[in-house]
Amino acid sequence: MSKVKYYYDRETNSYKKIEYRKGRKLRFVFFMVGGSLLSGFLLLLLYLNIPKLETPKEKALQRELAYMQLQYRSLNKKMAHVEEVLAEVETRDNNIYRAFFEASPIPAAHRKAGFGGINRYKKLEGYANEQLVIEASKRIDILQKQLVIQSKSLDEITSLATKKEKLLNAIPAIQPVKNEDLTRMASGYGMRMHPILKFRRMHNGMDFTAPRGTNVFATGDAVVKKAQRSTGYGNLIILDHGFGYETYYAHLNKFKVRKGQRVKRGEIIGEVGSTGLSTASHLHYEVHKNGVVVNPINFYHGDLTAEEYDIMLNQSSIENQSLD
Repeated sequence: MSKVKYYYDRETNSYKKIEYRKGRKLRFVFFMVGGSLLSGFLLLLLYLNIPKLETPKEKALQRELAYMQLQYRSLNKKMAHVEEVLAEVETRDNNIYRAFFEASPIPAAHRKAGFGGINRYKKLEGYANEQLVIEASKRIDILQKQLVIQSKSLDEITSLATKKEKLLNAIPAIQPVKNEDLTRMASGYGMRMHPILKFRRMHNGMDFTAPRGTNVFATGDAVVKKAQRSTGYGNLIILDHGFGYETYYAHLNKFKVRKGQRVKRGEIIGEVGSTGLSTASHLHYEVHKNGVVVNPINFYHGDLTAEEYDIMLNQSSIENQSLD
């Protein structure tokens, strides 16, 4: 209930009740509301047109935003450096490591491919700096994928290197008897007259003359596949080098290894003799690749210089009589 107000009338020397007109009351209310709205509007315009006028909370948020932008710029610089280093590693991987081990290079499109399907960055949209955050996130994801691909490639290279080392150690690469002056090579690979059968036939290896009892060496790392007497070959050792390579050592006088034994290149496996179809003390040496007989002259790179190789090549090409 509103209070009743009075005023003092001097003419009648009495108090009279104040009567408010309805229209005047409405005008008063209107002016009060209108004045408040106008004042608020003017204050808003003043606030919006003073650029440095910020609340403490806004100042704190602005500082935080500036710090985050600085961090993202720093992150982008670090990612750019990582991308450069990774690009160098990828170049070496394709052009050196994978090329050396005869592995196909990884295509750049595969290394740098993005991510298809759904929008992975939808949750980052709708913010003032969304593009900055989304681009940084994309670069990080692509870098992670490149690192995974490169890691798998290096694992493959490690495996290939291990196999390559085993292959290089296994390939027949030295002469089976000591032959420093290159005078022991008696007969080469090719069509030769057989000394006992007296007709020309294929001579599948090379004959090295040496006194009975001369040491015979394994020409590469291998496992002894056979060490026993054989028709024609006499006492025969067959070494399985793996990777499709086998070597034959025939007409031996004595075995110094047994079947199943592992041997290293240069290890003594037997002695020169003249057993089987043989006319003199010598070693008959063969190299087989994937079951096919090949010329042993191509497998002496481990102990012959280029000049020595030419001399032996010329000697092995002479169609003389073989010793077996």
